Amino acid sequence: MRTTKGSARNRAKNRLFKKTKGYVGGRGTLLRTAKETLVRAEAFAFRDRRVRKREFRKLWIIRINAAARERGLRYGELINGLKRADVGIDRKMLAEMAVNDPGAFDAVVAKAREALAA
Repeated sequence: MRTTKGSARNRAKNRLFKKTKGYVGGRGTLLRTAKETLVRAEAFAFRDRRVRKREFRKLWIIRINAAARERGLRYGELINGLKRADVGIDRKMLAEMAVNDPGAFDAVVAKAREALAA
């Protein structure tokens, strides 16, 4: 006699439909389309978790470059000077300082200048 999955299949479908809640049209209500959409959504989510890191790094570099150029240095020169001065501040913190604490950023730029001159 043929058996059906019964409650196990219903549970699996309910789990899937919970994840597709809010999707438009058949993407949220039809099993096959919901499954396809969910696979694609999870693939994009996986990819974009990595892309987000790249985007933030680009943003920080742009902010640091703008602030450094206001003080007469290019981004590359600033980073080189900080490495020579053995200053271990990452780009996220540098960008935050450039926006919210210009005085501290000025001090960091001065350190980098000294290291470049030496």
